[in-house]
Amino acid sequence: MAEFGSTQGRAAPAGDFEVFSEFLEKACGIVLGKNKEYLVKSRLRKILANNEIDTLSELVKRIGAQPRGKLKGEVVDAMTTNETLWFRDSYPFEVLKKTILPDLAKRYPGQRLRIWSAACSSGQEPYSQSIAIDEFEKSNLGLLRGGVQIIATDLSSKVLGEAKLGEYDTLALGRGLSDDRLQKHFIPLEGKRWQVKPNIKQRIDFRAINLQDSYVTLGKFDIVFCRNVLIYFSADFKRDILTRIHASLKPGGYLFLGASEALNGLSHLYEMVQCRPGIMYIAK
Repeated sequence: MAEFGSTQGRAAPAGDFEVFSEFLEKACGIVLGKNKEYLVKSRLRKILANNEIDTLSELVKRIGAQPRGKLKGEVVDAMTTNETLWFRDSYPFEVLKKTILPDLAKRYPGQRLRIWSAACSSGQEPYSQSIAIDEFEKSNLGLLRGGVQIIATDLSSKVLGEAKLGEYDTLALGRGLSDDRLQKHFIPLEGKRWQVKPNIKQRIDFRAINLQDSYVTLGKFDIVFCRNVLIYFSADFKRDILTRIHASLKPGGYLFLGASEALNGLSHLYEMVQCRPGIMYIAK
């Protein structure tokens, strides 16, 4: 097996990286910058070795021969697995408890509220949402009589499997989760691992969704978290996603994006609201 990026010591074929970049954008919308070849190299080295593939062009050709095969899923998983944190940026969860849940409980008394956690990765965001909801319910008894359902989606079957399991080691839990919340909402396991308690898990329905696909089957939502994923997409694809998310939101529903993401050219669909700190958007 030749080293990734070469064929028996020779330079990679011209356009090899470009062929893979085009495949990845079509498969899941991710746009690779020209300086990302090292990232691709590090993430795919094992897959290429295991399948005795020498070049990215050969990899794309192999996937094309079996578009629904296991190899495509492994490659997409490798390229879309991203770091995530508990209660990332903190303000969306505080706004959820202090502003949004009281508003929605008043607006829809007795009705079940629905949240979509898009690109949920290994589950830290939807579990953080569920913990925040639990904290709100305990200090506002009976206000959310209809309950709250969280639909958590991701393209990667690997991270969805981890999310559904709801087990994390102490290193992962240390990234944003306070000791108080750890003790209240997790069950200790062997090997310095912890599992999310059943009452936190039961609100969440994990599903495999490619953001390029239709969202119609997901139904309508009161709140959508689509954070820290749009930065990987082209401007046109971002607008397409945000337009279709708007169609999934009830009028007056709430949208949270990542701290480094902006909603440009869609002021006819969303109203921007300053949270101080942070920003959220309300569907018109």
